[in-house]
Amino acid sequence: MKSCWLNKQNNQNLIVFFAGWSFDANPFKFLDCGDSDVLFVYDYNKISKLDEFECFNNYRTKTLVSWSMGVFSAYLLRDVFRDFDLKTAINGTVFPVDNSCGIPVRSFELTLKHAAVGLEGKFYQNIFLTPDEFAKYSQTPVLRTIQDRVSELENLYDSIKNTCVDYEKFYDKAVVSEFDKIIPPKNQAACHSKNGIPVITLPFGHFPFYHFTCWDEFIYANR
Repeated sequence: MKSCWLNKQNNQNLIVFFAGWSFDANPFKFLDCGDSDVLFVYDYNKISKLDEFECFNNYRTKTLVSWSMGVFSAYLLRDVFRDFDLKTAINGTVFPVDNSCGIPVRSFELTLKHAAVGLEGKFYQNIFLTPDEFAKYSQTPVLRTIQDRVSELENLYDSIKNTCVDYEKFYDKAVVSEFDKIIPPKNQAACHSKNGIPVITLPFGHFPFYHFTCWDEFIYANR
């Protein structure tokens, strides 16, 4: 697991963002950080606590935002985030590969089997709702190697298969994009509803962030 600071100005507010599989910070740098320090977490080849987590007690307000596979990855480290003021899941669940609560098993295993080819284009086309969004992404794409991203998915699947999630309510709210092509929206909603998590539905694709200009906008969307 890796991280980088998108903003670190000794602010009193902290946002920790867990990205989805295969991403890094490059496509997110357009978002204005406002008066928050923003720690960007990614690359789940190995999920473990980071040295950067040691500074969390220095902040007055703390917000966790997890997206896609980051929803599962952050949940595995949930003890770190117990005292956070707000924890939001975006287009993901704590059961990321599941026929009723996540990506159906067969679909996920096909993605894994053809991951190297998919990462060359089609996977990212499905991440975005429109050709214009994909074109915008293409101007600031992920910079990681394809092999690194393939191994991340392999390691994530190992972690998913070897983790028994004894679910307890962790996230305070969930955002579900109704046109998500990666994780079926009905599966996301069913999972969150089962566990009593309020769901906000937005008319976007799996990557909703181009519809916002700053981190606070989507953190507090329809709150």
